[in-house]
Amino acid sequence: MRIFHVDAFTDEVFKGNSAGVCILREGDIDDESKRSLAGELKHSETAFVLIEGRRISLRWFTPEKEVDLCGHATVAAAHVLWETGTIGADERIAFQTKSGELTAVRRGDRIELDFPQLFVEPCGENPIVDEAFGIRPLYTGKNDRRYLIEIEDPGQLRRLEPNFELLKKADRGGFIITCRSDRAGYDFLSRFFAPGVGIPEDPVTGSAHCYLAPYWGKKLGKTILAGFQESRRTGTVECELSDDGRVKLRGRAVTFMQGEVSRF
Repeated sequence: MRIFHVDAFTDEVFKGNSAGVCILREGDIDDESKRSLAGELKHSETAFVLIEGRRISLRWFTPEKEVDLCGHATVAAAHVLWETGTIGADERIAFQTKSGELTAVRRGDRIELDFPQLFVEPCGENPIVDEAFGIRPLYTGKNDRRYLIEIEDPGQLRRLEPNFELLKKADRGGFIITCRSDRAGYDFLSRFFAPGVGIPEDPVTGSAHCYLAPYWGKKLGKTILAGFQESRRTGTVECELSDDGRVKLRGRAVTFMQGEVSRF
């Protein structure tokens, strides 16, 4: 089995979000093996790409569990398929996933994903969440998976040091914290925390931008937005909203290393 370490949503190694990519060409492996490999690699997500003729299936595992949607590991998977010549450089890739068919195409030096727009509903502030982050939100919304919380101060966003033990007592496992950008060329800033799936902080999160793009698009009256994720590694995601409920996520990727799994 060929395995790759790719840094996504960046064009520099040690930046963006690292992902494992495992290419399965000789048949699938069981889910427990996928979880064990993801745990061994210790990326926030590892992508498992199963190639069966023209069909390409994609699944994502954190070190603890499978997730239904992941942006940066999809960028990484597409990057590997093109870079290795498995898929022609100008070909569109259609991944079959638990979130339906997700496509990737090349746009210049960027990879463009076609993902669903996702939304939260306004809700009352959660004292546990606010205390865990040490914040006073301008806006709090949630759905059955995540919170999206807007705060005012970019400096506070950068300084956040959440109390993860307290966050584990909250009613959701993922937390998007965002604010207007004070960086030239960017519309909004964000950080993403997911202790519920074994990721204290995710460096650059494509799926979070499925929420952030429609949220900031409505507030700013824009359909094309640039997001900067303020993790230690940092990374950038360009977002383009469309009328069909989809969002294009664009970013770069670079391979750090590759090899073979010799024992399993």
